[in-house]
Amino acid sequence: MTIADVDLVLSAPVNLRDLGGIPIDGGVLREGLAIRTDDLAYVTTEVAAQLVAGGLTAVIDLRSPLEVSVTGRGPLAEYPVAYHHLPLIADVGRSMGDEGPELSHEGMAQMYLRMVEVAAPQLVTALSVIAHTPGAAAFHCAAGRDRTGVLAAMLLLALGAQDDDIVADYARTGDNMVAIMQRTAPVMGAMWKALGFDASAVDKTSSLLEGSMDVSMRTLLDTLRAQHGDPLGPLRAAGLSEATIQRLRERARV
Repeated sequence: MTIADVDLVLSAPVNLRDLGGIPIDGGVLREGLAIRTDDLAYVTTEVAAQLVAGGLTAVIDLRSPLEVSVTGRGPLAEYPVAYHHLPLIADVGRSMGDEGPELSHEGMAQMYLRMVEVAAPQLVTALSVIAHTPGAAAFHCAAGRDRTGVLAAMLLLALGAQDDDIVADYARTGDNMVAIMQRTAPVMGAMWKALGFDASAVDKTSSLLEGSMDVSMRTLLDTLRAQHGDPLGPLRAAGLSEATIQRLRERARV
């Protein structure tokens, strides 16, 4: 798959939000530390300028190498913003069965668990970037829902947020799903084609627009506790230190 396969149009994100305002241990997460969003690789030049003017100093790209090879970094590459490519799914094709992805809330929960357990080193590095970048860090995948939601959850766990607040933040994406699907359709369609799947058929088998998104994140948090005791257990085993957690908490408080 190449950029020639994609009718790419620059557009503003439709699932961007600062995590500021979420209750954490010792207070409330301040604005200007962490921004979660859908794909930043094809934002407009105006959006890129606004993000940098607002204090953005680092971008954490959670997409696969295949996705990055198609769109690159986009307009933000023109600014002095640190770029960290930390794919939570190295090979999208290998992450699913021959019949395609299981696009259900329960299926997402299982995929999230695999991310935390397999991509723990990348998640640890991402938390370190957020802890040490001098301004705001923005992290994204394609939709800003799944891989982005996992990193947001790990960050909020490290900051001492309660499960209900982590789930509530994750579920806020539900209201944006139709707009997300419209914005990402050209890139995702080309990716499914490159992997040998019919994009329209994938959409028809998806139940992600039905029911409550809460199920996926709640199941992930419950399963991590059941299997590891500490939901941050896989990350601690991969090198997440108390020093990094302490620095995150110091930077996060209002």
